[in-house]
Amino acid sequence: MKKTTIELYVGLFVIIGLLCSAYLVVQLGGLKLTNKDRYTVLAYFSSVSGLKPGASVEMAGVAVGEVARISLDKERQLAKLELSIDNDYIFSEDVIASVKTSGIIGDKYINLSPGGAEFDLEPGATIFNTESSLDIESLVSKYIFSDKE
Repeated sequence: MKKTTIELYVGLFVIIGLLCSAYLVVQLGGLKLTNKDRYTVLAYFSSVSGLKPGASVEMAGVAVGEVARISLDKERQLAKLELSIDNDYIFSEDVIASVKTSGIIGDKYINLSPGGAEFDLEPGATIFNTESSLDIESLVSKYIFSDKE
């Protein structure tokens, strides 16, 4: 009787350990178990260095979506971003998308600033007002190599 009780506790401990490990793999791996209703909008930037797919899209500090895909538009020679936005949020067609940096580590994300147009941004539409991130390296090189007369 005592041996079966110990085996039962060991079995429960192993099952709980496996469940905890599976939870950590899902959370750390970024696997989405729920499929939120989202729509996609496009945005073109001159530079998105440091930004990765899966980065957050925020407005006023609230996450409203994520960067679904980053590619290069061959015709425009610009970075093309596909932003996956939750259906709960609707923006005006003149919304401004900016590449921002959060924290000391420098994680990049997209910040949306509201516009004032009376028409809404439709699914599949393009955000025309974009601001690329500040390139610190080019600013420093301009300062160092500028003529100081």
